[in-house]
Amino acid sequence: MQNQDFYRARIRKLLDEKNAILLAHCYQEKAIQDIADFVGDSLELARVASKTTAGTIVFAGVRFMAETAKILNPDKRVLLPDPEAGCSLADHCKPEDFASFKALFPDHMVVSYINTGAAIKAMSDYVCTSSNAENIIRAIPEDQPIIFVPDKNLGAYLCKVTGRDMVLWDGSCMVHEAFSLEKLIQLHRKYPQAKVVAHPESEAAILRIAHFIGSTAQIREYVRTQEAETFIIGTEAGIIHQLENDAPHKQFIPLPPEENNSCACSECAYMKLNTLEKLYRCLADESPEVQLEETLLKNALRPIEKIFKISP
Repeated sequence: MQNQDFYRARIRKLLDEKNAILLAHCYQEKAIQDIADFVGDSLELARVASKTTAGTIVFAGVRFMAETAKILNPDKRVLLPDPEAGCSLADHCKPEDFASFKALFPDHMVVSYINTGAAIKAMSDYVCTSSNAENIIRAIPEDQPIIFVPDKNLGAYLCKVTGRDMVLWDGSCMVHEAFSLEKLIQLHRKYPQAKVVAHPESEAAILRIAHFIGSTAQIREYVRTQEAETFIIGTEAGIIHQLENDAPHKQFIPLPPEENNSCACSECAYMKLNTLEKLYRCLADESPEVQLEETLLKNALRPIEKIFKISP
């Protein structure tokens, strides 16, 4: 087995030779974050993907993210190191099931969280990320009924902060829904000065205790600007690497899940499928490549473009 230095050197060489850019979500393993051209959340990565001049986009994330990059760049090659890197939200919202659900509410607009497959995006009026979801909901006239898909926790949080009564698809993120309220209370007793930050995909009980609720990018900004020295992190633990880079003098404590007592943090198994070795082989072979049918690309692009109009 080759070491990380071997793969890092060859990955950078291949990226230069192939006019490729490596985008990585901040839930990826540290080694991938450190070698990426850009690390960010879904909104930040979508912005970079929409503007890149590179001929090839290598997406170290999960499948729906790579699909979004392809939708924004239909003429570019988009590579995903592991095609099995799915998402509990996206994978449990099947197009045929959602089409039947949508038909029950013919007068409703559909706002889909970016954590959906391309076919769901194509059935949507708007696509949002956790960074701009509130802005998008508020931009829709108050008398227009809305279906929000697929995250019921994010949807419930948006109903609370906007006052909208949206119809919610019954989906959730297996990472954020696994957080333990009991363990959060125990941690806060142990670190009473700590600020609790949480992603809005978390359950309502966790959000009620949080000092700050936001996307991964918003959490990073909050941590950078707060005087507090200790933070309890209620989102996927991969973000802690970037938080430590942003504020190396501060302490970050991952919020553990309810069931796995042997684990000190909550990690997305799908995100961790990507490795430096898979990344190297993906670049070397220019495969697996994300392929989407042309009509689907066009239909999914329309609601995605609204992301940038409402959150430029």
